[in-house]
Amino acid sequence: MDRIAAALGDGARWRIVELLAGRPRSVGELAELTGLRQPQTTKHLQTLARAGLVTVFPLGQRRVYALDVAVLAGFAGRVRELAETAEKHAGERDVIERYRAAIEAETAVADRPRWADGRRFSFERVLPAAPDTVWRHWVDPGLLASWWAPPPMTVTECVLEPRAGGRAVLEYRDAEGRYRSEGRVHAAKEPERLVFDLSVLDAAGAVTFSSHYDLGLSAAGSGTRLRLGLRIAATTVEAVPYIAGIETGWGQVLDNLADVVGRAQRTTMRPTKGKDNPS
Repeated sequence: MDRIAAALGDGARWRIVELLAGRPRSVGELAELTGLRQPQTTKHLQTLARAGLVTVFPLGQRRVYALDVAVLAGFAGRVRELAETAEKHAGERDVIERYRAAIEAETAVADRPRWADGRRFSFERVLPAAPDTVWRHWVDPGLLASWWAPPPMTVTECVLEPRAGGRAVLEYRDAEGRYRSEGRVHAAKEPERLVFDLSVLDAAGAVTFSSHYDLGLSAAGSGTRLRLGLRIAATTVEAVPYIAGIETGWGQVLDNLADVVGRAQRTTMRPTKGKDNPS
C-alpha cells in the first residue's frame, strides 16, 4: 500500500494512470498526451510498475502498458475503508471544531485578569446504576481514574477524599505534556452530595483559574440523576484554552462515566454458572 500511495502521489503519474484507465497505451502515446518527454514517461511507468499498478506487454517493437485492475481495486477498497472509518468518527472531528471555535470566542474577551470569574456551567445525566454505585465512581481513586479524563488524555493521579478538608487532585497527561489541578473537598454526604474546589496549575505551579464544583446524586427510577454545577473564579488571561474546553470536556467525561457505570452494571447483573444456574 505504501508503494502504491507514493506512486500515485505524483501528479504526472496520476495523469498516466487516468489515461491507462481508459485503455492500454504505448509510451509514445502517453508521452504525447501528457506533454512529457518519452524518457520521463518511461521512468514514471517504471515506478508505477514497481508499485504493481502497471503491467507491460512487449508487442514486437512496441511496449504497451496497462493497469493492473486488481491491484488498483485493492487500493481503492482500502481507501474506501479509511473513508468509512473517518465517517464513523466524524463526531470527534466536530468536537475539535467546536473547541477551536470556543478558543477563538474566549480569546476575544480575555483581555484582563479575572475575565471569566463568576461564569457558571451545569451538566446533567441519568446514569444506569444506583446512587451508591455512582458515588463510588467519584470517590474511589481507581474507579475515578477510569473515566475522569477526555480522550486522548490518560489520568496519572486523581483523588476526591469524601470528607470536609479532604484532598482533591486531578492530574492527566497526553503526548504534549502533563496537566495538574489541586484543591479541597468542602462537603460530602454519601451518596448524595460532594462539594469541592479544583485549581488548574501551570507548569510553574501557579494557579491559572479555579473551579467550584457542586455534585448532586439522586435516585431516578432504577438509576441515578446526576447534576453537576461548576462556577469559575480567579481567572487569568492564560486560562483561555481551559475555559474554552469546559463545556466539551465535561460533556465527554460524563459520557465516559455513563459508559463505565453501564458496563459495570451489566457485569454485575450477568448470571454466573453454578448449581442453581447451570447455563
